[in-house]
Amino acid sequence: MNGMPTGVRDYYEVLGVARSATEKEIHSAFRKLARKYHPDVNPDNPDAVTRFKEINEAHEVLGDPEKRRKYDEFGSQWREYEAWEKAGRPGGSPFGGAPFGGGQVEYRTVNPEEFEELFGSDSPFSDFFYDMFGRPGGTSSRRALRPRRGQDVEGEIEVTLEEAYRGATRTVEMSGGRGTRRVEVRIPAGIGDGARVRAAGQGGPGQQGGGAGDLYMRVRVLTHPIFIREGDDLRARVPVPVDIALLGGEVTVPTPKGSQVSLRVPAETQNGTRLRLRGQGMPHLRGGGHGDLFAEVDVRLPLPLTPAAREAAQRLRDAIRTPSSP
Repeated sequence: MNGMPTGVRDYYEVLGVARSATEKEIHSAFRKLARKYHPDVNPDNPDAVTRFKEINEAHEVLGDPEKRRKYDEFGSQWREYEAWEKAGRPGGSPFGGAPFGGGQVEYRTVNPEEFEELFGSDSPFSDFFYDMFGRPGGTSSRRALRPRRGQDVEGEIEVTLEEAYRGATRTVEMSGGRGTRRVEVRIPAGIGDGARVRAAGQGGPGQQGGGAGDLYMRVRVLTHPIFIREGDDLRARVPVPVDIALLGGEVTVPTPKGSQVSLRVPAETQNGTRLRLRGQGMPHLRGGGHGDLFAEVDVRLPLPLTPAAREAAQRLRDAIRTPSSP
């Protein structure tokens, strides 16, 4: 490929992309730079117009597969080659004249669809863009933009574990172009911490007849003083008297629904043992059913010790320390 003449920057360098860049990477680089160097964004920068033209020209060539192929092969003289081809390839070299770059630069008008893609339908810019780069069809008014869906809106709400267990609703106050309005958001039973719920059509208003966006609320489940959540299962420490841990018996266990259930503790249960209560955990968000509740045994001493309890403890100590008979 021929080298670039002095004063003409390489198009790949202008857009800041590698020569192996994909078409998507080229368009993405153009959009980013156009937003940055648009003259309306840089009213105090006299170089912004020049830089913007440079970016526009580079995108015109590299964004077109056929033009890009010729540019890769012939460098800055690709237009002369293209003109020579269109003229039927007359005799002589297509590069016999002055090299490209002597004031013959051609600039492409950015059309309204591209302008909308760059800056959105609610453009904050003045008519400078249209005066500088022309108006579609030569008209004096801006071309009607295509319908655009409204923006999605995100927020955050907090719920207790009990609300996450049974489901709940929250009323969210929205302020914007529609004025102040209230939206009721339903939180399904079994919702997990960090999950999002969606209120369709309750986001930002659409433009030019487009539909409204959606409202997304991220749910934060508050820490519970008793239950620790592990997926759809729950874990809780349950006080168990020492005699029940030794000899077996029943204790009551709280549940997230607000009631208590009975738990059978086997004899000789060690402290910290987990006992399962099936179906007493959180409801499954999809598919029905519930997780399990694991009761973590927390052996408790009968304090303060009564004389009888102290005497029984002494006998237990003696029995443990006395070797068993053969």
